[in-house]
Amino acid sequence: MKKTMFLALILSAVFFCAATVLAAELPNKIVIGNPEALSGSQAKAGEQAVGGIKATIKWVNTVHGGVKVGGKKIPLDYKFYDCESKREAVTSLLERLITVDKVNFIMAPYSSSLTLAGAPVAEKYGILYMDHGGASDKIFTQGFRYIVQTIGPGTRYHTGTLDMLKKKDPAAKRLALAYKDDEFARSVMEGTEAHAKKLGYEIVFKRTYPPTVNDLTPLLSDMKASRPDIVLGGGHLADGQLLTQQMADLGIQTKALSILAAVTLPAFQNALKGKADGVMGPSHWEYGVTFSKEKALKAKQTWVGPSQDEFVKLFKEAIGMDLRPEYHAAEAAAAVLSLVLAVEKANSLDSDKVRAAMGDLKFTSFYGGWAIDKTGMQVGHDMIDAQWQNGKLVIVWPEAAATSALQYPKPAFK
Repeated sequence: MKKTMFLALILSAVFFCAATVLAAELPNKIVIGNPEALSGSQAKAGEQAVGGIKATIKWVNTVHGGVKVGGKKIPLDYKFYDCESKREAVTSLLERLITVDKVNFIMAPYSSSLTLAGAPVAEKYGILYMDHGGASDKIFTQGFRYIVQTIGPGTRYHTGTLDMLKKKDPAAKRLALAYKDDEFARSVMEGTEAHAKKLGYEIVFKRTYPPTVNDLTPLLSDMKASRPDIVLGGGHLADGQLLTQQMADLGIQTKALSILAAVTLPAFQNALKGKADGVMGPSHWEYGVTFSKEKALKAKQTWVGPSQDEFVKLFKEAIGMDLRPEYHAAEAAAAVLSLVLAVEKANSLDSDKVRAAMGDLKFTSFYGGWAIDKTGMQVGHDMIDAQWQNGKLVIVWPEAAATSALQYPKPAFK
């Protein structure tokens, strides 16, 4: 009996000491570092991402009470710098965040190119690297151990669009592909081409254009001669606007036009006005998508985070403007939520333990589903399709999330 009591006392003392040491080692705050693009070509998306991260951190700290680890709740903090949309700045700022600012985890910058530039630095220091805006599949073929994706992979961006158009008009088979020649858009084109062939489309035109381009007239003239029913392409905002404007200038009329990244941004419609009507674009999230705690619980899914309206309110407070968040903000928010869940599941701030915990996560938030495969690639989130109709952006696919019927065929450019 005495021996049993003695062992119990020893074990209690060990557990008490371990808990005391853990508590002593825990910081007063958990810092997320971020070399985000706040100027240069990716500035608009980067600004949205920063707003989304700030909004979610406020929700975690004020509503969730902080991050529970080591028996206590620790608040999140956020340290970010402007990488100016430059790859070399990403790497130098990551070094600074890790070695000087001593951040606990890293949020990657927006875009595949910038995300990929920083991945080797995260690997060098063994720090968790949260990919909120790098969609290229190539990121996850390099053997990186610490990168985790929240944005959906590029190869799936236009697959839902093709499914929708095939269902709407099986007779429209002539497909043209015109994508920007960068890591992200090439990944999208690869997945689109494969899925199109599977569905029986005839690819009558396929070409890429330079990352920096001021005139697409030669390419579009050749594309017009191929007489496509459907055009899919784009890359980011500037080239997406140019592609649409010059298609209108050349009088290229198609039954459907879907462009990456640019279409869902208000700046796209502001610049093109009536020419934007009927143009579609895939998105990870748009305001109005009906993900909710009630629906998640009914489907026996784990729900985490604020409601859509709560997030919108927090986002506006974070940026200090009456501006509605776009998907760049929502995906960055979901990345923060996944990090919080993983830290709590691992009960640790060690990147290796948190990364291991992330492999077992599966949850739903206002952004939609979240789950990753063994490489860290996002496999739990599905794309939606949005379309400009009479100056208003509406959701047209999937049918369960649609706020309006698809306008098809696309009206003539105004």
